[in-house]
Amino acid sequence: MVWKILGTGSAIIAGIAATKVADQIWQKAGQDRAFDPKDPDSPFTTALAYAALTGLAAGVARTMATRKAAQYYAKSAGHKPGAIRDHDL
Repeated sequence: MVWKILGTGSAIIAGIAATKVADQIWQKAGQDRAFDPKDPDSPFTTALAYAALTGLAAGVARTMATRKAAQYYAKSAGHKPGAIRDHDL
């Protein structure tokens, strides 16, 4: 139960933070601040590039946050969480 809360919570927070970072990178790259990838009138290639950037950032952030949460859990509990017990960290 503790692992589910810790693992899921860290992944959600990391995903939100990664999306905000990706938005800042998007703007610093000179892209339009008002760009909406859900708008059917926006260019498809731009929407695809934005989706790739945010997806990569969120995936990396969630993976790293989940790994750190598992390391913290293992250090605190003395064993890996049951969901990943068969795998090395």
